[in-house]
Amino acid sequence: MATTPGEARLEHLRRLRLAKDVMDRDWAEPLDLDAVAAHAGYSRYHFLRAFKAVYGSTPGQYLSRRRIERAEELLRSANLSVTEICTLVGFSSLGTFSSSFKKQTGLTPSAYRRKHVGRGAALIPGCYAMLWSGGFRSGPAGGSEDSNSEDSNS
Repeated sequence: MATTPGEARLEHLRRLRLAKDVMDRDWAEPLDLDAVAAHAGYSRYHFLRAFKAVYGSTPGQYLSRRRIERAEELLRSANLSVTEICTLVGFSSLGTFSSSFKKQTGLTPSAYRRKHVGRGAALIPGCYAMLWSGGFRSGPAGGSEDSNSEDSNS
């Protein structure tokens, strides 16, 4: 049975959404572009082009934006260091995190915290925030990050 162009387009969008859902769900984990593309059933290169055409940014840019949004929330609400937040949201490099954060928000993580802390409820103790966000995971070699984190997705 042949599919219409409209049905093919919907299937294409559904497949891209499956991969985007993986990034939305597993944003704090090291995500490999090939693995995310496999969720859509595409090669990494076709997925990269298709994702950018539909969502206006590369998968790496999208994932970085999601991680920075989560970091903003933690900076406003948790009593954790910037380094701890950097690791919790899935960045393996503090420098990359800080420059990405400033590029997206216009402020460094520390300046963002100074600007926003005290405007709402008291900060959540760091131990609770770490437990809540899964920061106490144990893994191979002390839970070290895979080198294929946020930088490999662009």
